[in-house]
Amino acid sequence: MSRDEKKAESRRRILESAREVFFRDGFMKANLDEVAEKAGVAKGTLYRYFESKADLYVAVLTRNHEIFHDLIKAASEQGDNAVDRMRSIARFYFAHWLDHPDYFQIFWAVDNESVIGELPRAVIDQISSFWELNLNVTHGVLEDGVSSGELVPCDTWEVANVLWEVANSLIESDNTKARRQIRRRPLEPLYMHAIETVMRGILVEPTRIQLSPAQPMRETRAS
Repeated sequence: MSRDEKKAESRRRILESAREVFFRDGFMKANLDEVAEKAGVAKGTLYRYFESKADLYVAVLTRNHEIFHDLIKAASEQGDNAVDRMRSIARFYFAHWLDHPDYFQIFWAVDNESVIGELPRAVIDQISSFWELNLNVTHGVLEDGVSSGELVPCDTWEVANVLWEVANSLIESDNTKARRQIRRRPLEPLYMHAIETVMRGILVEPTRIQLSPAQPMRETRAS
């Protein structure tokens, strides 16, 4: 193995170890000694690759985000109209959350600084840029829908934010047993119904396209 290959392998192991520790403990409680131990490197080696704990945290986010962004872009291209493309995005987002709940945990950290402690400004800025990049995918679908005459002229950036917040709020609600009990409905059909209700509100001809809840893909956690 060449020197460059060894460096790349060390960096990969550090990122994998950091991902596990950050996702489990959050930014503030994450212990870099444990990250180094899990990666099989000296703690000083961490700082050869990453200047600070915040720099390592951002690197973990970036690695996961690049994969996520490619997948959400691919989902946004599935369908013959804006409603079908939004359904595809919504289904992908929901399924991705089920498969990778820790991924969302690390992004929600920015909303829970009172619990985990204040995050560095650079970390918050990086998370915000990730959110905006993904929101632009949804925004682009809505813009295409308006341009084609399928959707009414509207503030598509505002609608994209509404859809994003609705999706995240419903997904996050499944983390609380009391909220699951109050809901009294399986999460996925409710989630899809909420997304489609927003979309119905901006359709030029709401009755032209039948909006129906998605077929359940899998079970979420039990009540």
